[in-house]
Amino acid sequence: MTTLDTARPAPALTGVTRHVVVAPGMCSGGSLVFGRIGDWTWDVVAASCGINVHAARTAGGDPAYLSFYYFHVRGGETVHPHGLTFGDELRVDSRSFQFGGQSVITLHRLAPAGLDLPEGPLDPAEVYEHPHPHCLYAENFNRWIARTTEGSNRGLAQVTPPDFAYQDLAPLPNAYSPRSLVGRARATGSFHPEGPPGCHEAGEPLTFPYTLDVVRDLNGAGLMYFASYFAVFDTMLLRLWRSLGRTDEQFLRRKVTDQKIGYFGNADPGTVFTVTVRRWRSDTDPGTETADMALRDAATGQLIAVTAIETELAPGTAGAP
Repeated sequence: MTTLDTARPAPALTGVTRHVVVAPGMCSGGSLVFGRIGDWTWDVVAASCGINVHAARTAGGDPAYLSFYYFHVRGGETVHPHGLTFGDELRVDSRSFQFGGQSVITLHRLAPAGLDLPEGPLDPAEVYEHPHPHCLYAENFNRWIARTTEGSNRGLAQVTPPDFAYQDLAPLPNAYSPRSLVGRARATGSFHPEGPPGCHEAGEPLTFPYTLDVVRDLNGAGLMYFASYFAVFDTMLLRLWRSLGRTDEQFLRRKVTDQKIGYFGNADPGTVFTVTVRRWRSDTDPGTETADMALRDAATGQLIAVTAIETELAPGTAGAP
């Protein structure tokens, strides 16, 4: 396994370990930490597959982008998405896996520095079957895409850069593949079309409008930025919370224990969306809720993304025990 600092990526077929001191650019009540994890994914794929991810090209010489198709985060007791603050020290272990010729899976473990952990590269069995209770785990399913029309983010096509050397990566065991899960979410418009197991629906679904924010939501390539999807969904969740009489302070003290996003489309400047939100409450723990959301193009009805966010309510939050 190779140990890297954030400034010097190096080849690493079996994994990457980083010592990270949490800085202002990766901690907040919003999407900053997800943006940092996604950057690590690009770094690990670049190091593991011998490709300049930031300047990849198709066989025809057009820009190719390692897009996010599925982003899954599970928070731990100590490290969870919105629980980080300035100066926290983390050990971050990352590893990419072969997942076909046009895609790749990258797993991350964010652990408190000094935590006793197994030696060797990150084992997918730990991530999927027996996670450490104090760690945050992230799963990124990325696919190569390219524009089919210059200047447009619609109709993006799957591609394979000719220098994407994925063959030496270990394959992800089939038992852990997220393809079926994400495929069902795309087909039904939800990760929980019948509701999460052991939960009941709390209130009627609500639909909110949202207009793409060209200041926040687009990246340097002019595409809708993968981390901005987290911010859009959090903005809609905050609107829902306010409608329930919950305060912004209670929102900031929420603990996200699990979040999934499926990315099924992109958008151009000026796009108006609708976001439908359903809220589910645990039958056994009234302090645990799941918000299920679908982001659609308001003009065409196209499904752009879905998410499911499992949250532990802070004490004193309306509806918490």
